[in-house]
Amino acid sequence: MPKLKTNSSAKKRFKLTGTGKIKRKHAFKSHILTKKETKQKRNLTHATLVHKSDINNVKFMLHL
Repeated sequence: MPKLKTNSSAKKRFKLTGTGKIKRKHAFKSHILTKKETKQKRNLTHATLVHKSDINNVKFMLHL
């Protein structure tokens, strides 16, 4: 069986933690920031974990 290619967009967007969880960044933090409140932008800064209902899809894209 040939090697499987990793989804290129997924490998740029997701990282694995030391315990095997999948880390992601928040959306809506790249542009058009003038109309967003400072609190909203601050809360979007921090990374978070992928929701449990999406983990299987992300693992499939990363071939984990």
